[in-house]
Amino acid sequence: MSAVANPATVGECLRVGAGFSQGDRNWIAEQFATLDARLAGFHADATELEVSVKDREARGQKVTLECWIAGRQKIVTTSTEEDLHAALNDVRDDLRRKLNDAKTRQEPRNNKHLRDIPQPQGEPDPIDEDPARADAETV
Repeated sequence: MSAVANPATVGECLRVGAGFSQGDRNWIAEQFATLDARLAGFHADATELEVSVKDREARGQKVTLECWIAGRQKIVTTSTEEDLHAALNDVRDDLRRKLNDAKTRQEPRNNKHLRDIPQPQGEPDPIDEDPARADAETV
């Protein structure tokens, strides 16, 4: 379960830009559905996605996916794949990678170091030191 009350999904946040029609939106949202798990950590009302294509179905087409999340820098991914389906998958995978990198960068460094350094053991329990006393207490 997510800590966010209204988690972002591709279906809620996706806008189609230049080169795409509203009819393409559902097909694109299906292609990007695997991003839902990664976007779920952000509020839907603070997250926007926009996909656009320049020179669609022509040599040199360029697909661009932009992501705005409140409090973070805009993330832009692009692909020059000639196949539109492959280009959409390329920008989707690149966005997922960049979101993961951004999350890693925002983790407090102290937490990372604490995971790497073994924690000191507490003082031994006095019961463990004196076996006769331990037997007396368990009787």
